[in-house]
Amino acid sequence: MSVEILINVAVRETRAALLENSVLQELYVERPSRRGLVSNLYKGRVSRVLPGMQAAFVDIGLERTAFLHVADIAHARPDDTVVDLPAVDDIRRLVNPGDEILVQVIKDPIGTKGARLTTFITLPSRYLVYMPRGEGIGVSTRIDDEAERARLKAAVASLLRPGATGGYIVRTAAQGAGVEDLRKDMAYLERLWQHVQQASEKARPGQIVHEDLPLPLRLLRDELGRGVDRVLVDSPREYERMLEFASAFMPDCATRIELYTGQRPIFDLHGIEEEIERALDRRVPLKSGGHLVIDQREAMTTIDVNTGAYVGHRNLEETIFRTNLEAAVAIARQLRLRNLGGIIIIDFIDMQDEPHRRQVIAALERALAADRAQTHIVSLSPLGLVEMTRKRTRESLEHLLCAPCPSCEGRGYVKSPETVCHEIFREIVRQSRQFASRELLILAHQDVVDRLLDEEAPALAELEAQIGRPMRLQVEALYGIDQYDVVPV
Repeated sequence: MSVEILINVAVRETRAALLENSVLQELYVERPSRRGLVSNLYKGRVSRVLPGMQAAFVDIGLERTAFLHVADIAHARPDDTVVDLPAVDDIRRLVNPGDEILVQVIKDPIGTKGARLTTFITLPSRYLVYMPRGEGIGVSTRIDDEAERARLKAAVASLLRPGATGGYIVRTAAQGAGVEDLRKDMAYLERLWQHVQQASEKARPGQIVHEDLPLPLRLLRDELGRGVDRVLVDSPREYERMLEFASAFMPDCATRIELYTGQRPIFDLHGIEEEIERALDRRVPLKSGGHLVIDQREAMTTIDVNTGAYVGHRNLEETIFRTNLEAAVAIARQLRLRNLGGIIIIDFIDMQDEPHRRQVIAALERALAADRAQTHIVSLSPLGLVEMTRKRTRESLEHLLCAPCPSCEGRGYVKSPETVCHEIFREIVRQSRQFASRELLILAHQDVVDRLLDEEAPALAELEAQIGRPMRLQVEALYGIDQYDVVPV
């Protein structure tokens, strides 16, 4: 499988597309106003402690206070390490209002919820993740070769200095890495932690202490070791910065970074812009003629599978089975592309055969195997419903690129012109009884005014005679379809 990363750099926005076999799988967007906060370190001040929730709210200088649960609070020993944490039944034994603490963001603010915090600091490099307040050596579960896992663990253990504190996790990118490469990473991470400690001592509450790398460099650090064949960037300035970063930290990968100099925009050339537009639609067509309907809500995301125009070749059960199999693969891709997280309910088409149900679940699990976000699938119910969760650390593509419709305020629907006309009739009666006036001026959307002058004209004339005063209609171009005003004149 070929894997490419395309990076488009604009004046106030950087976008990156991850392609597998030339098919868009993931999209990253970074803007100065909406830059992700995950992995950033802040000097925070505890503003409130809620014993009933076993949580605290921490001011880290953002619009909303961030959330810190008791399970995410490290029990620091004198040497600042944490081992075998005991259960704590009262958060007030750990933090109190006014306390100043060093925290790390593990989940971006999403919707009305503030950022999620932890005091278990982790600092990543290319091959390792350093845990200053942890202990021991772990190896990524994605490295499944037991001999390689043992080699890497032994290599890191041999590099630990006597009396050194902290623990390490060996990342997937370290597979095949030499001892010298690991030593350089460990030295870099130790220097970085010293810098963080010094900056934390000088910082005031609400200030950022350490910020994660910008998107292009972060992708080099996190993705190049996962089999990426090429990174194509369309900015000469960013290209030079990426080469400098790669030469310093991953010299063997520098040759994979290329500068795109074509006249046509890089995302247009690879069809990414069209894919982004389709990723914002509710309806996702399937090659067979069926389709998915994806609805994202505050509490959960629902995905409905439909056969659509697909009629199959054998019988109804076979048609349903084939549609569900195709949908399972498409759903896994859409979850990654749209970055959908939290609770997800998938309504597969009902299947009678138990073997078919098991095969659909297996297909969904295989398709989700490439997803780096943690997922958990509950077995298929007799109604064809699959409950699953996907770890959410940043906003979905829809929330990042879109805003609620000003007309429907995110409901997804507006009142019909007929309904608005009847509301106007009731308001006319109300205004005529409350105020004395020569006439009533009705301000409304074009579609509503058209209906009042057409289908509702007899009712409007009857109402005019009833209240004993004339009415004048005026179109307001800036009004939504369910906005109107009845003004006594």
